Amino acid sequence: MSAIWYILVLAVIAVTIAYIAYNYRRIRSMPEGTPEMVEMAGIIRSGANTFMKTEYRTIVIVVAVLAVVFSLFVEKTSGITFLFGALMSSCACVLGMRSATYANVRTANKARESLSIGETVKVALSGGSISGLAVQAFGLCGLIAVLLVFGSVRHDVTGGGLIATLQGVNPTIMRISTYSLGCSLVAMFNRVAGGNYTKAADISADILAKVRNDLPEDDSRVPNVIADFIGDNVNDIAGNCSDLLESFVATISATLMIAVVLFQSYEKHFTETPALLENIFRGTITYPILLAGGGLLSCLLGLFYASRKKMGDNPSRELNLATWISAACTMVLGLVTAAVSFSGTDSQILKDTYGWVAGWISPWICAVLGIGSGVAIGSITEYYTSTDYKPTRSLAEMAPEGEAFVVTKGDAIGSRSCLLPVLVIGIALFVSGKLAGTYGVALASLGMLAFVGTTVSIDAFGPIADNAGGLAESCHLASNVRVITDKLDAVGNTTAAVGKGFAIGSAAFATVSLIVSYVGNYSSEMMLNIASFVVIAGAIIGGALVEYFSAMLTDNTIESAKMMADEGDKQLTPDVLAGKKTPDYNRMIALAARQALRKMLVPSVLAMVIPVIGGFLFGVEFVGGLLIGATIVAIPRALFMGNSGGAFDNAKKYIESGALKGHGKGSAAHKAAVTGDTVGDTRKDVVGVALDIFIKTMSTVANTLVSVFRNFTLIH
Repeated sequence: MSAIWYILVLAVIAVTIAYIAYNYRRIRSMPEGTPEMVEMAGIIRSGANTFMKTEYRTIVIVVAVLAVVFSLFVEKTSGITFLFGALMSSCACVLGMRSATYANVRTANKARESLSIGETVKVALSGGSISGLAVQAFGLCGLIAVLLVFGSVRHDVTGGGLIATLQGVNPTIMRISTYSLGCSLVAMFNRVAGGNYTKAADISADILAKVRNDLPEDDSRVPNVIADFIGDNVNDIAGNCSDLLESFVATISATLMIAVVLFQSYEKHFTETPALLENIFRGTITYPILLAGGGLLSCLLGLFYASRKKMGDNPSRELNLATWISAACTMVLGLVTAAVSFSGTDSQILKDTYGWVAGWISPWICAVLGIGSGVAIGSITEYYTSTDYKPTRSLAEMAPEGEAFVVTKGDAIGSRSCLLPVLVIGIALFVSGKLAGTYGVALASLGMLAFVGTTVSIDAFGPIADNAGGLAESCHLASNVRVITDKLDAVGNTTAAVGKGFAIGSAAFATVSLIVSYVGNYSSEMMLNIASFVVIAGAIIGGALVEYFSAMLTDNTIESAKMMADEGDKQLTPDVLAGKKTPDYNRMIALAARQALRKMLVPSVLAMVIPVIGGFLFGVEFVGGLLIGATIVAIPRALFMGNSGGAFDNAKKYIESGALKGHGKGSAAHKAAVTGDTVGDTRKDVVGVALDIFIKTMSTVANTLVSVFRNFTLIH
């Protein structure tokens, strides 16, 4: 029966991929604009493609080595599923990045031709929808393929690697967790390398243009600007796609693993009626897949509506409406699929055995809590980062007082912004746990990510609009065109900030689900003794590792930015500044790529190595503490980084728009805001987003290797 539902979800995926192909062809068929626009877009596209190809030379080697290790020593087919996870993540992020590099120049050209905000928005959103829908379609397609090819989730099988056989290894669970881990590894590499690339370029471009030479933003005479354009695509598109795909897959995987643990925990209570428990088990493994499939269909409907609706001068309203439609449809379809998944099972039995307070409807309520949490976190992030609201405006108003006031005020806004999202996450987790136990916690996580296709689409709108604005400036388009692209850029800054808030919130939910799954995989009582000195030791170290990881990323980015700024200074000769000579863009692009790739390996591997070393040396409880400590520190830290960085960025934009009377571009207040934006760049686009993947990757590795830790621990 499960196979039938999987095939139905695959049909939804097929329709989605057809829609992606339609949008991709439609964007490619649009004109790129003036010869200068065509040339500049070609440089951006070529640079992004070259970076990704070079990065994947390293990724392929690491993935291949780990796949062999998994198949030899853990579970013989887990290496294949690990490769498949890396492949699906790579397909989504590469497709998203390529579509963005085609959509950016066409967005700028649509603004030039139509002088209509509404028409221009649709081009950017079409490009973004390719990224968003690809994330959900490829992630879900790969997971279903694993289940269909290797058999659905089983609770009664054991297995081992080609060389070693480990006790307690469930091969179906191992295939799911290694598929998720393959997605995690690609996401970590993309985020770390892409973040270093784009922010080193962005910071160095701001320093050269706005601080040292009083040049306009995105001035093509500054070679760092072009590297920044490329960075927007390799980080904010490719990195974000792999990040959210990994969260999406991880939550489904955790839900399926918890379903197996629950079956094994309650098996002894159904010795006389095993068929009844089997029916419940089938429902618990079918519902996550159907909920994710219903969410994908909902995203398709929401984005299709937005693409057909006539948009006015305030595109934020229509973009938000697409999110609301997707969320509402996901709720409705989630209720229908819950009824289907648990049909034939009496609600009282579910209440008496699994402890589901509202019977079969309990998982759906938990999913709704997750959906509501995602929308709420996005709204809270928008409040703290948008120029429409008091926090960012008050930050801009502080700029005339100088850099110190800007940075201090921005820090306060970032710290203040942490409480409400954490409250939302905590309450949703508490209520869902009360309603349906650990399975409910996992369903709340999945609910938040069930309409990830729409949230990523709208998030991807941001960097496409940003690139379009940069192209309008660097290609010297008319001022009325730049008014439109600046408006889109401002909206894009907010959607990008909201997307980062959503990514952090989803990472929190996903990590909690993975921790619950991890504990269930080594403890039949599904308990972790928080009073144990072993657990506390792990928690303290886990929290400290988050700070160390943050410092490492910040140092790497600043070092790269300084090197690029120095190179840019050398190229800004009098002839270049006079417009008589073109700077050497390729040299700057190559420098940015070389630095990013040099700096990515150690931080990326760190997230995988830490739980492995901790598990082999100190055991499963220590790793459990490690995960808890890292998660507790990383969630507010990532929120602080993302929201303070977003507020810094939009406060600068607010001043540049002329909204702060007497303090426009080039003023002392503007330069103070630029300093704040420079501080915020590393926070929101390097550290904040990488912390999400850091804690998810550690949790996924721990889930994958928990059986290994049980068999091999040096210090008992």
